[in-house]
Formats: sequence, C-alpha cells, structure tokens
Amino acid sequence: MSILQNYIVRSADGIVVTIMAILAIFIACMGLFGLSAIITEKKVKEIGIRKILGASVGQIMMQLSKKLLVLIIIAFVIFSPLTYWVMQQWLENFAYRIDINPLVFLIGGIIAFIIALGTVSYHTLRSARTNPVESLRYE
Repeated sequence: MSILQNYIVRSADGIVVTIMAILAIFIACMGLFGLSAIITEKKVKEIGIRKILGASVGQIMMQLSKKLLVLIIIAFVIFSPLTYWVMQQWLENFAYRIDINPLVFLIGGIIAFIIALGTVSYHTLRSARTNPVESLRYE
C-alpha cells in the first residue's frame, strides 16, 4: 500500500508543478500583452504615417514586434547556458544521475518564442490594420 501512496503523492506534486508552470506562463503572457499594448499605443501616429507611405501590414507587424522578440532571443541566449550549468551542478548531488539534453532548452526557447509571438501579434495586427486617417485625424 505504501508504493501506491507514494505514487499518488508524486503524481499530485506533478499536477501542482504543472498548474504552477501554466500559471507562470499565463502571467508572463499577460505582461507581454500589456507591454505590446503600451508600445502600439505610443506608436499610433508612426504606424499611420508608415501606412500612408505604403508600408504593408506585415512590415508594420515586423517593425512593432521586432524589439520584443529580440529581447526574448537575448534572454534565451544569456540564460540557457546559465540554466544548463546550474541544473548540471544540482543534478550532481543525486545518487542516480541523469544528463540534460541541450535540445530540451532549444525546444523550450522555440516554444517561448512562439508563445510570445502569438501574444504580441494581437496588438500589432490590430494596430497595423487600423485606418491611418483615424490616427492622424487631429494632427
């Protein structure tokens, strides 16, 4: 019976960790969503001028999301090796050792990039599709 209880406790811990990870990702996405809202609100006139001069929706989206996505790439490049090293040091203290595959970090970075791109793209697409007359009406 203790093996079954041990398994139930471990699976409950796994559920809690999964829920907390999903909650952390959701909170990070809300922060990115708010940050992209602020950035696009500040650049409404710039977007209007770019659209009048002939910029496409894709070009405007790339211009607005480039800064945030570059920051995410920089964070990935800086913290992936650091995280790999810390995890290797931590895992050396266990009796049964495992090796961490660096591919896990690459897949995690790609998933984070896709989630960030999806989060930011809502505001950038909405602002890129607006009529430039709306943003430049009072100038």
